[in-house]
Amino acid sequence: MENVLSDLKDELLPVEEIKSNILSYYNLQNASITSIKFKDTDKQRAVYRIDSASKSYCLKKVYYDEANLLYVYSAMEWCHRNGINVPKLLPTNNGNRYVKYNDMLFILTPWLDGEKCDFDNLNHVLLSSKTLGKLHIASKNFSSIVGSNQREGFENYNETISKHFNQLLININNAHKYNDRFSKIFLENLSENLELAKISFEVSSSIIPEELSRSLCHGDYVNKNILINNDTIALIDFDKCKMDYCSRDISYFLRRLLKRENTNWQINLTLDVLDRYMEENTLTQSDFKYILAYISFPQKFWKLSRDYYKNIKRCNKNSFILLLNKGLDRAENQLQFTYELMNAFRNHYDVKF
Repeated sequence: MENVLSDLKDELLPVEEIKSNILSYYNLQNASITSIKFKDTDKQRAVYRIDSASKSYCLKKVYYDEANLLYVYSAMEWCHRNGINVPKLLPTNNGNRYVKYNDMLFILTPWLDGEKCDFDNLNHVLLSSKTLGKLHIASKNFSSIVGSNQREGFENYNETISKHFNQLLININNAHKYNDRFSKIFLENLSENLELAKISFEVSSSIIPEELSRSLCHGDYVNKNILINNDTIALIDFDKCKMDYCSRDISYFLRRLLKRENTNWQINLTLDVLDRYMEENTLTQSDFKYILAYISFPQKFWKLSRDYYKNIKRCNKNSFILLLNKGLDRAENQLQFTYELMNAFRNHYDVKF
């Protein structure tokens, strides 16, 4: 079959080399290859679509070592066996679950059809939330196979927010010191963002770590990694999975959803997402506090100002100004949302702040 390659400027390997040294282990050396993604960074990765006469597959070059790959494999197998629709790593013709070539690791899975979760489609959003609840409840007792790297998160979120908050205070001092255009915009928009940071810090300080729900977490639960086909949902890209707090996964999903213009800090949407999640899994008082602290913190405002003053002598100042200006008008919405969400948590879920 004719080889089909995209117009990517750089390729990982010549197509014939992929066929003879990787696909041959799956008896697919005569299949066609389409390059889907190539990212040449420290965490180099590549994705190819492999089309044979009757079936299609996804060939992926991973960026981590064998111990981490065994962990990811364990996680996907656990999900598959517990009714979560995930890609299944296909065995090579000698029984391995990956191919090692030139110190690179490759895995092959069936190609999954579907569209990525549309955040403007309420049914997609709620189905994704419910599926995350299923994933968490099914993997509370997850254990990886022997030889795996044992991945764990469980960071002290109050310590993290405390560091961010202190950095924000340093950024305020720097803004007064430099008083340039970026600094003036930063200070003009400080009030709402500083209040958001204070709320996040205060709420996170009341979290009881032992009360936080734990399970295997996806680690990158965003719409591009959620495929939907006629109300059938499949989860892909478990590269960042690890044992962690369930509230970290759901908070990450919510923040990506709520910071968008079309779904900007909508309280009813947030409660619908949480209610749908809780059809499958429970959330504790501390889980709710984690969620509130996580999505109320002014992440972009803090990170941009930190990076700007850290690199002020060599950065492109106009680019930072453009990034800072983008979405600043939503900080007031985020603050109002935070107040409403705190009240909703009190009244709807009986959370004590």
